[in-house]
Amino acid sequence: MRALTVDLARAGSLNLADLPDPVPGPEELLVEGLAIGICGTDREIVRGEFGVGGTLVIGHESLGRVISGPGFAPGTLVAGVVRRPDPVPCVACARGEFDMCRNGRYTERGITGLDGYGSTLWTVPASYAVAVSSAAGVLVEPASVVVKAWERLDRLALFPFDSVLVTGAGPIGLLAALVGVQRGLDVHVHDLAEDGPKPALVESLGATYHRTLPDHQVVIEATGAPSLVARLLGRDLVCLTGVPSAEVLPADVGRINRDLVLRNGITFGTVNANVRHYREASAVLDRADDEWLSAMITRRVPLEEFASAFEHRPGDVKVVLEL
Repeated sequence: MRALTVDLARAGSLNLADLPDPVPGPEELLVEGLAIGICGTDREIVRGEFGVGGTLVIGHESLGRVISGPGFAPGTLVAGVVRRPDPVPCVACARGEFDMCRNGRYTERGITGLDGYGSTLWTVPASYAVAVSSAAGVLVEPASVVVKAWERLDRLALFPFDSVLVTGAGPIGLLAALVGVQRGLDVHVHDLAEDGPKPALVESLGATYHRTLPDHQVVIEATGAPSLVARLLGRDLVCLTGVPSAEVLPADVGRINRDLVLRNGITFGTVNANVRHYREASAVLDRADDEWLSAMITRRVPLEEFASAFEHRPGDVKVVLEL
């Protein structure tokens, strides 16, 4: 099989290699790899900014076609779950909530400790595979992160709300807006892009696009920009999904503390997803307009040009590498 490998100890080591075909275990699927989505984490790994030692097959946003294995008919399109529970296990992993692992000893396909899905063949335990209905299934992994964010918003909300602000019109922000629209909410999206596909993608959802920050109190933050996060802290209910850069900002901790206390505010972070989130994410994509999902994928790159898929170019929203 052909596989995209990276030496985690060396920046710029991304390589297309020939590796032995995987041999599935009795509870595993053998899958033909069709595509992987590329995100910021992948680019960090390739730049040598994330991960420790060893060679890894990269790719955690997956789409494949089942060749053989239990529980799925041959030809079924599937996506593979990324995280696996730690071996201890911690209090969360012991309850099946491995996406909430408390001791950090989990592993993740294509990110931490386990080869990913960036290969022309891969295996996955059937219990960590989710059926999808179309090529848009490559978006299931980022959509699962969004589904988890909404699940936690539901649990933590102190009051019913009929509108939401999403900051950032990248893949996570757009998918968060999609779920909000599907729920019948008044959805507002803040981003700085003046042109390109982002404003049109927001507006075609039926959401409202803003270049200045609106004063909504329920927020899904999807940029990770520290200066923006600082402006949001103290609102009623804020979900942080973006991983920040190394930017260091002065913070008025007293004001943030005061605003959170006096408003009974809640700010929380969320990342990764469980199997149930993947299944709901697949349902979210099934309900979405196919043309809108296709427009989100602004570049499809053939495997032979793999290096260009890891470049961030103007106008990119979602880049998919076809295997």
